[in-house]
Amino acid sequence: MQRLTDAKGVEDEARAFEEKGYPLDFIGLEPGWQSKSYPCTFEWDKTRFSAPAKLVQDMLKRGVRLNLWTNPYISPESPIYKSILPYTGSHTVWNGLVADLTMPEARKIFFGELEKGKVDIGISGYKMDEVDGGDGFLWPDVATFPSGHTAEQMRQTYGLMMQRYTFELYHQRNQRTFGLVRASNGGGASFPYVIYNDYYNHQDFITALVNSGFAGVLWTPEVRASKTAEEWLRRFQSNVFSPMAMINAWASGTKPWTFPEVAEQVKTMAALRMQMMPYWYSEFAKYHFKGIPPFRSMYLEEGFYTADARKDNKKANLEENPYEEAASKEVKDQYMAGEYLLVAPMFTGQTSRKVILPKGRWYDFYTGKYAGNGEVITVTPGLDKIPVYVKDGGVVPMMPAMLHAPKVGQKVDLEIRYYGEKPAKYELYDDDGETFNYEKGDYSLRIITVVHENGKVKGSMSKAAKGKPDNIGKVSFKMMTE
Repeated sequence: MQRLTDAKGVEDEARAFEEKGYPLDFIGLEPGWQSKSYPCTFEWDKTRFSAPAKLVQDMLKRGVRLNLWTNPYISPESPIYKSILPYTGSHTVWNGLVADLTMPEARKIFFGELEKGKVDIGISGYKMDEVDGGDGFLWPDVATFPSGHTAEQMRQTYGLMMQRYTFELYHQRNQRTFGLVRASNGGGASFPYVIYNDYYNHQDFITALVNSGFAGVLWTPEVRASKTAEEWLRRFQSNVFSPMAMINAWASGTKPWTFPEVAEQVKTMAALRMQMMPYWYSEFAKYHFKGIPPFRSMYLEEGFYTADARKDNKKANLEENPYEEAASKEVKDQYMAGEYLLVAPMFTGQTSRKVILPKGRWYDFYTGKYAGNGEVITVTPGLDKIPVYVKDGGVVPMMPAMLHAPKVGQKVDLEIRYYGEKPAKYELYDDDGETFNYEKGDYSLRIITVVHENGKVKGSMSKAAKGKPDNIGKVSFKMMTE
């Protein structure tokens, strides 16, 4: 959403997505939603948003949530300026006060303002911008804070505190939230935030996604301004297989359909993201309950050869086995997505690429055809697809493509896709999708089983326990591998 949009602009954008058939679940309003934003007032610009509560509720009825994007620096024109002044640092950022968020007094004022007229009217979350950087971008090392914490301590934890205390606004309401933040630190994995930055290079976005799993955090290669239709589509394709499928084109105003020559391919990829929601939802449940990163480096995948593994193989011969040479190098352009999927993005200008398959049988995600076993393959997928492979015994639950996420209590039909030959078991996660009641055990784990009997492949799924959430409608199985 463009920086200086208004209520009509928000409504028009949501309507355009719906009329053109592109999925849309949330719109992020850049800091310009405020009367002043660098630094910020944290109050709506009434000349452009005269009735924000009505706008938020109207959008929720459409199935679209609104997130507010802001930086945390307090304008002299903010209604909280005078009250929070005693609890701020010695130096300003963009002439805005820096609240000492380690102090309860500062938190009460600051986050109280983020709640009043925002969270309490239905705003779904925040993007916390500009909480990273060094002396040239934030407060300098010589800055002091009334709590006695040093400038460096504050700089290292500011993004973390932003996540923690905005999350608490929602948790106390028993209402889930999601957001973005530009800096995090230890403990940030427990909050429903995705890390991002303003570096645009597509390849480096993927490197960051690959490495994020080592720290257990989420990073999104958001779709940014593109010079060509090819680049736009390639960014979309990898974005669909990431923590948050999001366009961030506030400066350019680029839409999914801006490049007509790839508009249908973009729509197909967006629909695929929606179809895969049962899979993503279950994988994120594993992240919460078991700590397994939903997006991971290949080096965390069993059967992926590394240099250390090769040391134990005295018969290794790089001329005879190019796989080992490829796997011994730093692999930062392919990654695991969830339990079963290997994703190998394509970048602008590429017509083919090499993909390193771990040991074990792997199958093409789209067709179910056998792809390889512990080897390097060269693929030429064309412009329409991103290479994705499924490990043997892979189960990927899919739902019909929808323009918005299912509503509370809405039953969704499932098509459960099975790949390969191994017997399979998969835990499908289900809850109300809105509250924190899962923390009290109010969720279902439906066990999907696929077995081979008498030369045939049969699939089944357990029923939800009595009194537990049950949002599954009709269930069918599709055996992808013949």
